Amino acid sequence: MTKFTDLNLNPKVLKAIEEAGYENPTPIQSGAIPAALEGRDVLGIAQTGTGKTASFTLPMITRLARGRARARMPRSLVLCPTRELAAQVAENFDTYAKHVKLTKALLIGGVSFKEQDAAIDRGVDVLIATPGRLLDHFERGKLLLTGIEIMVVDEADRMLDMGFIPDIERIFSLTPFTRQTLFFSATMAPEIERITNTFLSGPERVEIARQASTSETIEQAVVMFKASRKDREATEKRRVLRELIDQEGEGIKNAIIFCNRKTDVDMVAKSLKKYGYDAAPIHGDLDQSQRTRTLDGFREGALKFLIASDVAARGLDVPSVSHVINFDVPGHAEDYVHRIGRTGRAGRDGKAITICTPRDEKALDAVEGLVQKQITRLENPVKPAARKAAAPAEDSTDTAKPKPTRRSRSKPAAQKPDTSTSPAEANPVVEVEQPQQAPVQAVQEKPARSQDRPQQDVGTGSKPNKSRSSRGRRDDRRDEKVVGMGDHMPSFIALSFDERRAG
Repeated sequence: MTKFTDLNLNPKVLKAIEEAGYENPTPIQSGAIPAALEGRDVLGIAQTGTGKTASFTLPMITRLARGRARARMPRSLVLCPTRELAAQVAENFDTYAKHVKLTKALLIGGVSFKEQDAAIDRGVDVLIATPGRLLDHFERGKLLLTGIEIMVVDEADRMLDMGFIPDIERIFSLTPFTRQTLFFSATMAPEIERITNTFLSGPERVEIARQASTSETIEQAVVMFKASRKDREATEKRRVLRELIDQEGEGIKNAIIFCNRKTDVDMVAKSLKKYGYDAAPIHGDLDQSQRTRTLDGFREGALKFLIASDVAARGLDVPSVSHVINFDVPGHAEDYVHRIGRTGRAGRDGKAITICTPRDEKALDAVEGLVQKQITRLENPVKPAARKAAAPAEDSTDTAKPKPTRRSRSKPAAQKPDTSTSPAEANPVVEVEQPQQAPVQAVQEKPARSQDRPQQDVGTGSKPNKSRSSRGRRDDRRDEKVVGMGDHMPSFIALSFDERRAG
């Protein structure tokens, strides 16, 4: 078996590796380090958790140990898609270069320009940056890239997925053509292949395991979830998540829970904290200091559940993550590989559980097609009876008992006997001709206006010279039960204008 001592590394680097507790390199390290030490371009393809970071940091430190940096002209450049990954790469350099006199600078967003400018002015051997912040410094005239000897693009596929192609092309144009280029990625799409053919010159291709494969140490499962009602989907889905956590019990030491949207990250974290779970969110909209505190707490074991967007799917090196839970099926199948790659690292056992709704089934099919295996189906931990019992009481009330209508609220006028008029006068028969239906249609076209008004005395507002018999006949008609303006139209509306004048 190959050992680090067989890879021709700097003795001081070997000493740091030994102090870190490593003895044997991983397959990607065994294949990439010798070619990188020879100064060749390298295209490394390997699944997450296989040690890609050390595959370029160790040979870089060995080569940079000879030489000296100049002000504002870094000797090497490492590009990372996210702040978290850039910070992790910087930590690796601190670990492996502690016996070598090399300087580094970390250029990421959310940190003061002043401190970063001061580090660049002193001269750095290793510059670790995200594309946006690197170009910001360059445009301000604080940085020159003409002295770059080694350039690394880490998680290259993610860089391109996030829309960094124009930035990457510009950065490459600012570096010398004689540079050494190292590309490391977990997947290799055709578009990535085209880009590497442009940027790399006769690279040494080191491919470990099948593309987009998942580690065999990760147990994968999926829960097929369907909400009882569409407007309850989010609430019931969060309950399924809590039941899954409780079902794992003591087996879940800590977990990263991935959501597709930042709003869901905040909502899930808030929900878990409400029910007593130790959880905190992390996504791109949070302040950098808050993101750093949250990650440090999760690494140190002070935080049990990390609710994350895909900004944390790449590069998070927390060896002891026991579970990864996909609250949403990722929209891109490749992201599934990177998400679950946060568990089962360095040969450890891990478990990945995904919650899939009916609209996510196509995305799940794409994931299974990519990993070339069917993911085990789990039974929904929330039983149908429990879901019904958990339904909000007000929802069931609203469904069973509809709100009362105006008909049920309006009380009919009391029927009083009238001895002063004959039965015929009390209930007159009015013959309505066909042309006289126009007022009825006009009233029916605007029912809301009539219903909104309180029922008034029809006689109120009549002309003062009306006869007593006319008022008596109208009072008799008002005694009839009037409940609406539809099929129960009062008869006085159907009277013609001539009949009303005659009255």
